[in-house]
Amino acid sequence: MSKSIHTQKHMTLSDRIYIEQTLSNHDSFKDIAAVLKKDPSTISKEIRKHRRPKDGSHYHLKNNCALLSSCNRSRICDGKLCNYPCKRSKSCDCTKHCPDFFPYLCPKLKKPPYVCNGCSNHACRHDKFFYRAKDADTSYEQTKHECRQGINLTPEERAALDELVAPLIRNGQTMDHIFTEHKEEIPCSERTLYRYIDSGILSVRNIDLPRKVKYKPRRQSDTSEKLTRECTIGRTYTDFLEYLEQYPETNVVEMDTVVGPEPGKVILTMFFRNCTFMLAFLMDNTKSESVINVFHFLQRELGTEVFSRLFPVILTDRGPEFSNPWAMECDEYGEILSKVFYCNANAPYQKGRLEKNHEFLRYIMPKGTSFDAMTQNYITLAVNHINSTARGSLNGRTPFELASMLLDEKLFKLLRLEPVEPDKVLLKPALLKQR
Repeated sequence: MSKSIHTQKHMTLSDRIYIEQTLSNHDSFKDIAAVLKKDPSTISKEIRKHRRPKDGSHYHLKNNCALLSSCNRSRICDGKLCNYPCKRSKSCDCTKHCPDFFPYLCPKLKKPPYVCNGCSNHACRHDKFFYRAKDADTSYEQTKHECRQGINLTPEERAALDELVAPLIRNGQTMDHIFTEHKEEIPCSERTLYRYIDSGILSVRNIDLPRKVKYKPRRQSDTSEKLTRECTIGRTYTDFLEYLEQYPETNVVEMDTVVGPEPGKVILTMFFRNCTFMLAFLMDNTKSESVINVFHFLQRELGTEVFSRLFPVILTDRGPEFSNPWAMECDEYGEILSKVFYCNANAPYQKGRLEKNHEFLRYIMPKGTSFDAMTQNYITLAVNHINSTARGSLNGRTPFELASMLLDEKLFKLLRLEPVEPDKVLLKPALLKQR
């Protein structure tokens, strides 16, 4: 009998990223399981457990009931003046009153792959389910954390431990001494025993530990959003250079954020290398969700074809606001539109043209300026003046002149980008005071 190659290890974020990518390519569970050395049923359980709903766009689809076509009920809401069947009523939503209502669920969600990743029907207006690697891994880590909380002792074991350890600690004995003499009798590690005492599970307290009370509490770092190693797989600066060697004509967009006094609003900047043209978007914070909202706005308003043509390659730094490259690369349906690459750590010179262009922004908004009272109109005004400034590197031309030839006109109309007359260009804080 052949030995099974399936591993019993927990799935990692890299495994989940692979699952998300292959779902968009319509790979079967069997093919995915073969690469990850898992059983196909494990892949199936992983997707069904961690798929997340996304409300459909119910435009012209007010009633999402599964029984809509055969329903003939009327006056469910006791509307005496209503002469229409409830499903056609414009004054009342029958889904909130009808006891027989249950939402329509696409038949494709009842069989593999159980999610809408890779679905070609982008016009579907029903509720959808997607598998996202980052969300699935976050849910897994939270479940693992919660199941490991609490005390791994029975009441009898806790009483026996307290009876053994408490008198020794009150006698001034150190933990090292106690564990050396009673290691076989103590059913936990030294670190766990410290945690039990700190939690008040035993009758002794931290005050009974002579050295413990002298230490200051350790400073906890914020790890809510962090660029992990998995984020940079295939996205390093070396990968970026290799990609440009293979596709030298590709347009590169550099991306960064400009921050004010923390906490507060920040500005997301994008810089087109081929024409020195800069975009800027005002965001509420430096969360990755704010960056993703900007991307989804551009994808939705420009269309996937135009967005993919304007932003084929994006180069950014390793800030926590860019810690979700999968969401930046894909649209809301999981289709890959761009490629995101990261500069090396502490190497801002690798996107130096954008860093240099930030100087113009700081002429108008010096360091220490708060963006909290500003709106997007202020940011757009500043960008219009910056992009209307002639550059020596462009032989006296402005970024606007080049961008009008190289970029799609739809981008200018969407963001209200307009050139400013040369003699009216103002790169001083007074520009924003004129509004």
